Amino acid sequence: MTFSIVGRDAATGDIGVAVASRFLAVGALVPFVRAGVGAVATQSYVNPNFGPDGLRLLLEGLSPQKVSARFQAEDSGIAQRQFGIVGADGQSVTFTGPQCHAWAGGMAGADVAIQGNILTGPEVVPAMHAAWNAAAGQPLPRRLLAALRAGDRAGGDKRGRQSAALLCAGPGRGYGGLTDDWVNLRADDHAEPCAELERLLDTFDLLFGRPAQTRELTAGELNWLRGVLIRQGHAPSLPDGPWDATTEAAAWALYGTENLEERWMAGGQFDPVALAYLQGHFGD
Repeated sequence: MTFSIVGRDAATGDIGVAVASRFLAVGALVPFVRAGVGAVATQSYVNPNFGPDGLRLLLEGLSPQKVSARFQAEDSGIAQRQFGIVGADGQSVTFTGPQCHAWAGGMAGADVAIQGNILTGPEVVPAMHAAWNAAAGQPLPRRLLAALRAGDRAGGDKRGRQSAALLCAGPGRGYGGLTDDWVNLRADDHAEPCAELERLLDTFDLLFGRPAQTRELTAGELNWLRGVLIRQGHAPSLPDGPWDATTEAAAWALYGTENLEERWMAGGQFDPVALAYLQGHFGD
Protein backbone atom coordinates (compact mmCIF):
# COMPACT_ATOMS: atom_id res chain seq x y z
CA MET A 1 0.00 0.00 0.00
CA THR A 2 3.07 2.21 0.07
CA PHE A 3 6.35 3.11 -1.60
CA SER A 4 9.19 4.67 0.34
CA ILE A 5 12.86 5.56 0.29
CA VAL A 6 15.19 5.68 3.28
CA GLY A 7 18.38 7.61 2.56
CA ARG A 8 21.54 9.06 4.06
CA ASP A 9 23.80 11.87 2.92
CA ALA A 10 27.28 10.48 3.43
CA ALA A 11 28.86 13.95 3.31
CA THR A 12 26.71 15.54 6.04
CA GLY A 13 25.34 12.61 8.06
CA ASP A 14 21.77 13.74 7.36
CA ILE A 15 19.27 10.88 7.23
CA GLY A 16 15.61 10.63 6.33
CA VAL A 17 12.57 8.94 4.82
CA ALA A 18 10.16 9.92 2.05
CA VAL A 19 6.95 7.92 1.58
CA ALA A 20 3.72 8.02 -0.42
CA SER A 21 0.57 5.89 -0.46
CA ARG A 22 -3.15 5.68 -1.07
CA PHE A 23 -3.56 5.57 2.67
CA LEU A 24 -4.66 8.34 5.02
CA ALA A 25 -1.80 10.14 6.79
CA VAL A 26 0.92 7.68 5.84
CA GLY A 27 3.44 9.92 7.59
CA ALA A 28 1.89 9.03 10.94
CA LEU A 29 2.89 5.36 10.67
CA VAL A 30 5.75 4.72 8.23
CA PRO A 31 8.79 7.03 8.77
CA PHE A 32 11.04 7.03 11.83
CA VAL A 33 14.32 8.97 11.95
CA ARG A 34 16.94 9.78 14.55
CA ALA A 35 20.07 11.77 13.76
CA GLY A 36 23.30 9.90 14.38
CA VAL A 37 21.40 6.61 14.65
CA GLY A 38 19.47 5.81 11.48
CA ALA A 39 16.07 5.72 9.82
CA VAL A 40 13.31 3.15 9.35
CA ALA A 41 10.36 2.91 6.97
CA THR A 42 7.83 0.31 8.14
CA GLN A 43 4.87 -0.52 5.89
CA SER A 44 2.48 -3.15 4.46
CA TYR A 45 0.11 -4.15 7.27
CA VAL A 46 2.46 -1.87 9.12
CA ASN A 47 3.98 -2.81 12.44
CA PRO A 48 4.60 0.68 13.88
CA ASN A 49 6.76 -0.80 16.62
CA PHE A 50 9.43 -1.48 14.01
CA GLY A 51 10.19 2.26 13.99
CA PRO A 52 11.11 2.92 17.62
CA ASP A 53 12.38 -0.63 18.13
CA GLY A 54 14.58 -0.41 15.05
CA LEU A 55 16.09 2.90 16.13
CA ARG A 56 16.70 1.54 19.62
CA LEU A 57 18.46 -1.54 18.25
CA LEU A 58 20.59 0.57 15.91
CA LEU A 59 21.54 2.77 18.87
CA GLU A 60 22.56 -0.36 20.76
CA GLY A 61 24.99 -1.18 17.95
CA LEU A 62 23.10 -3.70 15.83
CA SER A 63 23.55 -3.41 12.07
CA PRO A 64 20.49 -2.95 9.84
CA GLN A 65 20.90 -6.58 8.75
CA LYS A 66 20.78 -7.78 12.36
CA VAL A 67 17.80 -5.58 13.10
CA SER A 68 16.05 -7.13 10.10
CA ALA A 69 16.84 -10.60 11.39
CA ARG A 70 15.38 -9.72 14.79
CA PHE A 71 12.17 -8.45 13.23
CA GLN A 72 11.83 -11.57 11.10
CA ALA A 73 12.43 -13.85 14.06
CA GLU A 74 10.13 -12.09 16.53
CA ASP A 75 7.12 -10.81 14.56
CA SER A 76 4.43 -13.42 13.90
CA GLY A 77 3.01 -11.28 11.10
CA ILE A 78 6.32 -10.82 9.30
CA ALA A 79 5.10 -12.51 6.09
CA GLN A 80 2.92 -9.47 5.36
CA ARG A 81 5.40 -6.83 6.47
CA GLN A 82 7.79 -4.65 4.53
CA PHE A 83 10.49 -2.31 5.79
CA GLY A 84 13.68 -0.50 4.91
CA ILE A 85 16.46 0.53 7.29
CA VAL A 86 19.56 2.69 6.85
CA GLY A 87 22.06 3.11 9.67
CA ALA A 88 24.11 6.18 10.52
CA ASP A 89 27.11 4.49 8.88
CA GLY A 90 25.25 3.97 5.58
CA GLN A 91 24.61 0.26 5.96
CA SER A 92 21.17 -0.63 4.66
CA VAL A 93 18.63 -3.39 4.30
CA THR A 94 15.19 -3.84 2.76
CA PHE A 95 12.73 -6.64 3.46
CA THR A 96 9.54 -7.72 1.71
CA GLY A 97 7.47 -10.52 3.21
CA PRO A 98 6.25 -13.23 0.83
CA GLN A 99 2.59 -12.41 1.53
CA CYS A 100 2.80 -8.68 0.68
CA HIS A 101 0.32 -7.71 -2.04
CA ALA A 102 1.80 -7.60 -5.55
CA TRP A 103 3.67 -5.93 -6.96
CA ALA A 104 5.97 -5.84 -3.97
CA GLY A 105 9.74 -5.62 -3.66
CA GLY A 106 12.70 -3.39 -3.05
CA MET A 107 16.42 -2.79 -3.32
CA ALA A 108 19.14 -1.62 -0.97
CA GLY A 109 22.64 -0.26 -1.41
CA ALA A 110 25.08 2.02 0.32
CA ASP A 111 23.13 4.84 2.02
CA VAL A 112 19.73 3.89 0.57
CA ALA A 113 16.85 1.43 0.84
CA ILE A 114 13.81 1.58 -1.46
CA GLN A 115 10.67 -0.56 -1.14
CA GLY A 116 7.05 -0.68 -2.17
CA ASN A 117 3.97 -2.86 -2.27
CA ILE A 118 0.70 -2.79 -4.23
CA LEU A 119 2.68 -0.99 -6.93
CA THR A 120 1.79 -0.73 -10.61
CA GLY A 121 4.81 -2.91 -11.35
CA PRO A 122 8.53 -3.54 -10.83
CA GLU A 123 9.45 -0.36 -12.72
CA VAL A 124 8.70 1.88 -9.72
CA VAL A 125 11.67 0.90 -7.55
CA PRO A 126 14.41 1.30 -10.22
CA ALA A 127 12.88 4.63 -11.27
CA MET A 128 13.26 5.83 -7.69
CA HIS A 129 16.81 4.54 -7.49
CA ALA A 130 17.78 6.27 -10.74
CA ALA A 131 16.34 9.57 -9.49
CA TRP A 132 18.16 9.17 -6.16
CA ASN A 133 21.46 8.72 -8.01
CA ALA A 134 20.75 11.59 -10.41
CA ALA A 135 20.10 13.96 -7.50
CA ALA A 136 23.45 13.27 -5.81
CA GLY A 137 24.84 16.46 -4.28
CA GLN A 138 21.45 18.01 -3.56
CA PRO A 139 20.33 18.50 0.06
CA LEU A 140 18.91 15.25 1.40
CA PRO A 141 15.25 16.36 1.54
CA ARG A 142 15.38 17.35 -2.14
CA ARG A 143 17.10 14.10 -3.08
CA LEU A 144 14.53 11.98 -1.25
CA LEU A 145 11.67 13.94 -2.74
CA ALA A 146 13.12 13.60 -6.26
CA ALA A 147 13.13 9.83 -5.80
CA LEU A 148 9.60 9.82 -4.43
CA ARG A 149 8.27 11.91 -7.32
CA ALA A 150 10.02 9.59 -9.79
CA GLY A 151 8.27 6.61 -8.21
CA ASP A 152 4.97 8.44 -8.45
CA ARG A 153 5.53 9.22 -12.14
CA ALA A 154 6.45 5.59 -12.79
CA GLY A 155 3.07 4.46 -11.46
CA GLY A 156 3.45 4.34 -7.69
CA ASP A 157 0.59 2.79 -5.72
CA LYS A 158 -1.68 1.10 -8.24
CA ARG A 159 -4.77 2.08 -6.21
CA GLY A 160 -4.05 5.79 -6.62
CA ARG A 161 -2.82 8.66 -4.45
CA GLN A 162 -3.77 10.02 -1.04
CA SER A 163 -0.88 10.99 1.24
CA ALA A 164 2.86 11.55 1.37
CA ALA A 165 5.45 12.53 3.97
CA LEU A 166 9.06 13.63 4.32
CA LEU A 167 10.99 13.25 7.57
CA CYS A 168 14.68 14.18 7.89
CA ALA A 169 17.20 14.82 10.66
CA GLY A 170 20.80 15.95 10.80
CA PRO A 171 23.37 17.39 13.19
CA GLY A 172 22.18 20.83 14.30
CA ARG A 173 19.64 21.00 11.47
CA GLY A 174 16.67 21.83 13.70
CA TYR A 175 15.10 25.18 14.46
CA GLY A 176 17.68 27.64 15.75
CA GLY A 177 20.30 24.90 15.56
CA LEU A 178 18.98 23.64 18.89
CA THR A 179 17.94 20.13 17.82
CA ASP A 180 18.74 17.59 15.11
CA ASP A 181 15.10 17.29 13.99
CA TRP A 182 14.87 18.93 10.58
CA VAL A 183 12.17 18.49 7.93
CA ASN A 184 8.84 17.03 9.07
CA LEU A 185 6.24 17.59 6.35
CA ARG A 186 3.04 15.73 5.51
CA ALA A 187 0.24 15.85 2.97
CA ASP A 188 -2.27 13.68 4.81
CA ASP A 189 -5.21 13.65 2.37
CA HIS A 190 -4.55 15.23 -1.01
CA ALA A 191 -5.31 14.51 -4.67
CA GLU A 192 -1.62 15.05 -5.58
CA PRO A 193 0.27 14.43 -2.36
CA CYS A 194 3.77 14.26 -3.84
CA ALA A 195 3.30 17.57 -5.62
CA GLU A 196 1.87 19.07 -2.44
CA LEU A 197 4.87 17.78 -0.51
CA GLU A 198 7.16 19.60 -2.94
CA ARG A 199 5.18 22.82 -2.44
CA LEU A 200 5.49 22.42 1.32
CA LEU A 201 9.23 21.83 1.04
CA ASP A 202 9.60 25.01 -1.03
CA THR A 203 7.81 26.93 1.73
CA PHE A 204 9.89 25.21 4.40
CA ASP A 205 13.11 26.18 2.62
CA LEU A 206 11.94 29.80 2.42
CA LEU A 207 11.01 30.08 6.08
CA PHE A 208 13.56 27.79 7.71
CA GLY A 209 16.46 27.74 5.30
CA ARG A 210 19.64 29.46 6.40
CA PRO A 211 21.43 32.07 4.30
CA ALA A 212 23.80 30.76 1.67
CA GLN A 213 25.10 34.29 1.06
CA THR A 214 24.45 37.81 2.33
CA ARG A 215 24.94 41.39 1.22
CA GLU A 216 24.34 44.94 2.43
CA LEU A 217 21.28 46.82 1.21
CA THR A 218 21.64 49.60 -1.32
CA ALA A 219 20.63 53.08 -0.17
CA GLY A 220 17.34 52.72 -2.05
CA GLU A 221 16.61 49.33 -0.53
CA LEU A 222 17.38 50.62 2.95
CA ASN A 223 14.99 53.55 2.51
CA TRP A 224 12.32 51.14 1.25
CA LEU A 225 12.85 48.81 4.23
CA ARG A 226 12.58 51.65 6.72
CA GLY A 227 9.29 52.67 5.15
CA VAL A 228 7.99 49.11 5.53
CA LEU A 229 9.13 48.96 9.16
CA ILE A 230 7.29 52.17 9.97
CA ARG A 231 4.11 51.19 8.12
CA GLN A 232 4.06 47.79 9.83
CA GLY A 233 4.34 49.41 13.26
CA HIS A 234 7.81 48.19 14.16
CA ALA A 235 9.09 51.73 14.73
CA PRO A 236 7.37 55.14 14.98
CA SER A 237 10.16 56.70 12.93
CA LEU A 238 13.64 55.81 11.73
CA PRO A 239 16.66 57.95 10.88
CA ASP A 240 18.09 58.42 7.43
CA GLY A 241 21.59 57.36 6.59
CA PRO A 242 23.55 54.16 7.26
CA TRP A 243 22.26 51.09 9.04
CA ASP A 244 21.83 51.70 12.77
CA ALA A 245 20.77 49.89 15.94
CA THR A 246 17.20 51.26 15.83
CA THR A 247 16.69 49.98 12.28
CA GLU A 248 18.20 46.65 13.25
CA ALA A 249 15.79 46.20 16.18
CA ALA A 250 12.81 47.03 13.97
CA ALA A 251 14.03 44.72 11.17
CA TRP A 252 14.48 41.86 13.64
CA ALA A 253 10.88 42.38 14.77
CA LEU A 254 9.72 42.25 11.14
CA TYR A 255 11.62 39.01 10.53
CA GLY A 256 9.98 37.53 13.60
CA THR A 257 6.43 38.40 12.56
CA GLU A 258 7.09 37.02 9.06
CA ASN A 259 8.61 33.78 10.45
CA LEU A 260 11.92 34.51 8.71
CA GLU A 261 14.10 34.46 11.82
CA GLU A 262 16.18 31.50 10.55
CA ARG A 263 17.29 33.77 7.69
CA TRP A 264 18.22 36.70 9.95
CA MET A 265 21.71 38.18 9.81
CA ALA A 266 22.72 40.99 12.16
CA GLY A 267 24.74 44.07 11.32
CA GLY A 268 22.87 45.13 8.20
CA GLN A 269 23.66 42.00 6.18
CA PHE A 270 20.70 40.60 4.24
CA ASP A 271 19.91 37.19 2.85
CA PRO A 272 18.81 37.74 -0.80
CA VAL A 273 16.11 35.07 -0.45
CA ALA A 274 14.54 36.81 2.54
CA LEU A 275 14.85 40.20 0.87
CA ALA A 276 13.09 38.95 -2.27
CA TYR A 277 10.27 37.55 -0.14
CA LEU A 278 9.84 40.84 1.75
CA GLN A 279 9.86 42.84 -1.49
CA GLY A 280 7.24 40.55 -3.01
CA HIS A 281 5.09 40.60 0.12
CA PHE A 282 5.25 44.32 0.93
CA GLY A 283 5.94 45.69 -2.54
CA ASP A 284 9.26 46.90 -3.87
